[in-house]
Amino acid sequence: MTGAHPPVIRTPDQRIRVFVSSTLRELQDERRAARAAIERLRLAPVMFELGARPHPPRELYRSYLAQSDVFVGIYAASYGWVAPDEAVSGLEDEYNLAPRDMPKLIYIKSVDARDERLEELIARIRTDDTAAYLPFHDADHLEEQVAGDLATLLAERFDESKATQDAAADPAEAAALATRLPAPYTTTIGREGDIAALRDLLAAGTHRVISLIGPGGIGKSRLAIETALATTDIFPDGTSFVPLEGVLEAGLLLPTIAYGLGIRDNGEAALEERISRALEGRRVLVVLDNFEQIVDAAPVLVRLYDAAPTATFLVTSRIVLRIRGEQVYEVRGLTTPVDNLPASVDPATRSSAVALFVDRARAVKPGFEITADNAGDVAYICRRLEGLPLAIELAAAKMRVLTPHGIAERLQRSLPLLTAAVRDLPERHRTMRATIEWSVGLLPEVQRCMLQDLGVFATRFTLEAVEAIGAGRPWGGDAVDTLAALVDGSLVAQTDIEGREIYSLLAIVREYAIGALEDSGEADQVRAAHADYYVGLVDAVAPGLQGLGQAEAVGRLGLELSNLRAAVRHLIYTNRLDDAGAFAWSLLIYWWISGFFAEVRLWMLELLEKQQPISQHTRAIAWFFVLWGEMWQRPSEQVVAGLGECIRLFTEAGDENAAAMALAARATARVQLADIDAGKADEELREAVEKLHAAGNSWAEAITVVSLGRLAWVRGDTAAALEHFDRATAVASASGDLFTTSVAGNIRARLNFVRGEIDAAEREFIETLLLSIRLHYDEGVAYGLEGVCAVAAARGDAWRAAALAVAAGMIRHRIGVFDVEAFTVHVPHLEILRARDPQAVADGERAGAQLSMAEAVELALPAESWAEVATRMHRW
Repeated sequence: MTGAHPPVIRTPDQRIRVFVSSTLRELQDERRAARAAIERLRLAPVMFELGARPHPPRELYRSYLAQSDVFVGIYAASYGWVAPDEAVSGLEDEYNLAPRDMPKLIYIKSVDARDERLEELIARIRTDDTAAYLPFHDADHLEEQVAGDLATLLAERFDESKATQDAAADPAEAAALATRLPAPYTTTIGREGDIAALRDLLAAGTHRVISLIGPGGIGKSRLAIETALATTDIFPDGTSFVPLEGVLEAGLLLPTIAYGLGIRDNGEAALEERISRALEGRRVLVVLDNFEQIVDAAPVLVRLYDAAPTATFLVTSRIVLRIRGEQVYEVRGLTTPVDNLPASVDPATRSSAVALFVDRARAVKPGFEITADNAGDVAYICRRLEGLPLAIELAAAKMRVLTPHGIAERLQRSLPLLTAAVRDLPERHRTMRATIEWSVGLLPEVQRCMLQDLGVFATRFTLEAVEAIGAGRPWGGDAVDTLAALVDGSLVAQTDIEGREIYSLLAIVREYAIGALEDSGEADQVRAAHADYYVGLVDAVAPGLQGLGQAEAVGRLGLELSNLRAAVRHLIYTNRLDDAGAFAWSLLIYWWISGFFAEVRLWMLELLEKQQPISQHTRAIAWFFVLWGEMWQRPSEQVVAGLGECIRLFTEAGDENAAAMALAARATARVQLADIDAGKADEELREAVEKLHAAGNSWAEAITVVSLGRLAWVRGDTAAALEHFDRATAVASASGDLFTTSVAGNIRARLNFVRGEIDAAEREFIETLLLSIRLHYDEGVAYGLEGVCAVAAARGDAWRAAALAVAAGMIRHRIGVFDVEAFTVHVPHLEILRARDPQAVADGERAGAQLSMAEAVELALPAESWAEVATRMHRW
């Protein structure tokens, strides 16, 4: 099996993607077996759980295949259905669309008889030198075959990759990773002039906020993404994309921006301060998408860009923000054929609206062309839809079942009536809403019902979640095929994230869907089913946060964050307050690792303000989250007393484990007071450790033992501190808690350094640096670099120490960690070197300012350790 070029071996954060092609119903067990084999190797399966569909969306196949590295085909007896106007089945189409240089593993099941066309496809596969032809008997046999063959393939590719290890990554892929921008899955058409104009505005640097204003469906988000991709040279310090679609409360703007910038909210400093610090002095672009829902929070942007004058915000919104420094850019529809002229049959002279229609029509009807017979109808469609990109895409999706004349005829009949019914909206808003209603109106009743129900999801959702809310719904018994039809009709988008099939609705489609659901009187029922599903999901995933499944659990919850928000919102709105409290409490470790304390605080304040009956346990939870940030930012005797009340409420509710956690928090609050009672704090921390150990809460036990060690260090008892850090590391490591292992290990390394155990400290700094890289934990990487810097400084390596110090400082700056570290150990030694060898330190600082994170990590690590993480760091 050969290919044009060997793929680069990837790491768990950017895993090798394996595209799986098969018929669905015939091979359900085999598909499950293939997924299990792929995931066993920590690879990412790319699978249409809807199967190789009769109406294949070719552009979607292409985008999936373009992201994939290996093609796995599983064939049995069936060739699959060939749709009207299609030459081949979806099964063969997937094989045909797979890139020539993609390695292909083809598995043929032993069957008594096989469709003739499938036999012909298999015969062709046998002659393909990029494909391996492999027989199997049943699902169990297939799972072992796939796992073994993939392992062999990766071993071969790893050997080949050694020769090209230093080759540069694909520029487009590297840019997308660096900017964290969503990758467009279809071609952007007709926006070249807008992108150029926006680039000029951004390059001028005279506008702090540029707002892309226009109705839903006009392409604001896509234009913002393309503009950001086209201006990476203008913003050398990076671009961040912050989706606000699922953010409905103004108070969530700052937490959401912080998350987009990679800032953890651990409660220790005000978020606005951290964000301002992270943006200060950096030439960055922050894209805020769908701002209209929280336009009342717009003044917050003024405060941010006043504090960080080199940052620029690119905002998409349906309404103007009306704040100081805003430059409004009106996003208009695509150009349409003028007057009553037909669409041009010459691609070079087509209007952009017609070009878009043709492009999207070909996705569902390959070979479609503008002809003299259909040119007038296509022109009418584009003019009638006012050049609105989403409206045109929805119309083009109907080319699967209608001709251009049929589409034009139906628009002529329906659209005037529909727009008349929504006269309270601006003209283009009316057209877009009417187009959605027209498109939905062509669906069978069961599909319309599902689309309405999908409106309860926030931003994105999985097939499992859809099936969960389908109980008792008209489409509940046929969720897979019904969802497939909505995907094929361009009303639901389908993509892949880390091997999971993810679905989403565009904001305006979601608005229509939820509005229709509310009009039906069934919104509360479906929202309750949505909330119940996510309560169950949290119950299933949360236990993994404390052990070996921590990284996987954090990733899964991050994928569902917008729906977790929606679930909590519904629980509180419907006065299921005890459920809301339990939901928040079970995810305490997730809020801690990912940094969402400010957001949870808002939920709990809303819960308390409801003035509804709640249990003592729920009241304790709510006050605990409310007081957490106060404990760090505004410590007082009132905060200590409030946490004492939490202890009492938890105890009376019979939750000794939670009471012990509140006790540990109260002791920590005492340490923050100006008039510290170290003895009392030490006593309470020790009591909390005993109780947490008895309760089997290893995560909280390890964190509390870390606090004991920090307190002992502050009191000058370094021997006791080291003993505490040893115990914390052992407890966290034994339970598989990688995050706390990293935190405790780094502090222990710092103490060993202070004690003069330089070699031991160096080993520990390197271990925790590697662990932080594995966790994709920027803050931990900064601490690790500082630790290695301290070792280098102690050994007199002035240039290396100075370079690492600056590189670590740049990471701290970027993620808003600006508070003085009580246990920083590298600075004094670096200052000694500055006095001794100022030139070497100055040279190192200049070099450090130019280092990427990957280059800084390479400078810090021994060669053998760097080899372990090189690919991961280059793709960070």
